[in-house]
This record gives sequence, C-alpha cells and structure tokens, in this order.
Amino acid sequence: MKKEIHPNYREVVFLDTSSDYKFITKSTIETNDTITWENGEDYPLVKVEVSSASHPFYTGKKMLLDTAGRVEKFNRRYKKN
Repeated sequence: MKKEIHPNYREVVFLDTSSDYKFITKSTIETNDTITWENGEDYPLVKVEVSSASHPFYTGKKMLLDTAGRVEKFNRRYKKN
C-alpha cells in the first residue's frame, strides 16, 4: 500500500448521548475528544444521538426522538384545517 494516502484506522469509542451507552470499535472518523476506557487507555471519542441502545427498532420501545422540533414544525406546516 502507498504510504500517507490512507486514513488513520484505529479504535474509537462511540457514546450514545441519549442513553449513555458506550462501545468501542475501529473507525477512520476524525475527532478531537478523548475518553479513558475501562482498561485505563485513552481513545478518541465520537458522540452520537442514536445507537442500538436507544433506537426504537432495537429496543422495542415506542419513543419519539425529536432533537430539533422537526415533528412540530412539520405538523404546523401541513396541518389540515
């Protein structure tokens, strides 16, 4: 492989901000945040709003995730009189 053309592939911690669920996997995503994992080592941290721990399809819970008021905006715009 050619040097210096491939992204840095390393272990990264993903944090689900809605459920505080953390998991570690490999990724090329760039981030400035870091976190100390359970083994005492520091890893890059990526914050996500939805993961398998909080998504209704995987949890079986019917909850509405509306972080920016999109549903209300849609309902106001297309409300039938």
